[in-house]
Amino acid sequence: CQPAWDYGSSYYISYSAISTYRQCPLKYFFKYVEGLPEDVVSSSLVLGAAIHSAAEFHFDRLMAGNPIPEHDTLLAVFWDEWRDRSEEAEIRFGKNEDVNSVAKLADRILTEFRQSDLAVPHGKILGVEEQLRGELIPGVPDLLARIDLIVEAEDHVTITDLKTSRSRWSNDQAEDSGEQLLLYSELVRRLVPGKEVRLEFAVITKAAKPVAERLPVTYDPARIDRTRRIVERVWRSIQAGHFYPAPSPIACGGCPFRQPCREWQG
Repeated sequence: CQPAWDYGSSYYISYSAISTYRQCPLKYFFKYVEGLPEDVVSSSLVLGAAIHSAAEFHFDRLMAGNPIPEHDTLLAVFWDEWRDRSEEAEIRFGKNEDVNSVAKLADRILTEFRQSDLAVPHGKILGVEEQLRGELIPGVPDLLARIDLIVEAEDHVTITDLKTSRSRWSNDQAEDSGEQLLLYSELVRRLVPGKEVRLEFAVITKAAKPVAERLPVTYDPARIDRTRRIVERVWRSIQAGHFYPAPSPIACGGCPFRQPCREWQG
């Protein structure tokens, strides 16, 4: 498929792209318009992606009717993903961090995941890393959704988004982060008409003692409409070519486009 930055097209756009623009329009330009390679990536992002890969493998096995994978099997999947990412870009470690500390952290996280309620879905698994696509907003390309886990119970379907975090989330933080899940729910509802759609984050902390927990997100039609309007306005800005830097002491440090940003003259 052609990317949605072919202005005026009927192609798709992802919520990740929308979020990138909201974080920094120039980062969106470098990543999605110019297609610049990401030569450097933070170890935190790679660890999160590798944990996702291990969880995906875990749920794929369950969906196929197989037993829960062994801990060492999930670790092997983790390191396969880590090696793949390291071949694509340089992995930049944080302060007091190296491969050994990452290995110990991955071991603790996957141990907590396997022992937690998250590892055993309450119902029938309908999809793992499921891709759904559809028009949600007139005049905006189709939204392409990648949903970590879809589980069907007798009277409802649950959409789960897996996150790794440095610290535990509060219920308010889950609600504040729920825009993506709310939009995704509109695509899932078309697959299961008449069933309630529930939304949740599955958050695992990257800590000395990881904690895995479920945090629900309230289904709110008014907030869905608000999110649609936000996406529509972001898309209009993208179409108009409104690209500019949005400096941030938090985001800039790990941005792979720091040098192109410094060289950019507008």
